[in-house]
Amino acid sequence: MTETAAALRTLAHNVRTARTRAGLSLDELGRRAKVSKGSLVGLEKAQGNPNFATLVRLADTLGVSVSALMEGPTESRIRVVTAEAVMPLWTGPEGSEARLMLTTSGPAPVEVWRWTLQPGEEYPSHPHQAGVVETVSVTAGRMALVVDGVEHPVEAGQTAAFDADAPHTYRGAGTETCRLIMTVHLPPGPASTT
Repeated sequence: MTETAAALRTLAHNVRTARTRAGLSLDELGRRAKVSKGSLVGLEKAQGNPNFATLVRLADTLGVSVSALMEGPTESRIRVVTAEAVMPLWTGPEGSEARLMLTTSGPAPVEVWRWTLQPGEEYPSHPHQAGVVETVSVTAGRMALVVDGVEHPVEAGQTAAFDADAPHTYRGAGTETCRLIMTVHLPPGPASTT
């Protein structure tokens, strides 16, 4: 079995398990997450190739982290992950990318992301569930963080935090590549554990 097929099987199992645990039919999950029932049926059969926005909407609707949908069971108490070991979940036409490095376990999981933004390239994100807080630490270059229509410059060495239940956009600013580490703090709750 290829890595892609194995990843799709894990995703299918995790979506089906989280949907069942939440007591949602395919129709209801599709309505709430704004994903067609046909796409969900295919996803739960390990078919298709869901995009990053779809995965985020499903995770938000199911009250779990994105990585809870994508990861198999952990094999050790300690996880060391390199950027090369994880595929980008989003890639922009100019070479920008976002990689979900890992998600901590427990009642209030934290997702750790590594982003690269090329100058002028952006990723618009829909609002997340209430209680989600994002922290963005720029390690190189500059970015524009737009939250609820207001632009905030964030430069190398600076960190910004915001409530992510409003529309937000990450955009590379300046003339050099922007590199950043993002953490997504998920609200505590029984459905939030990975």
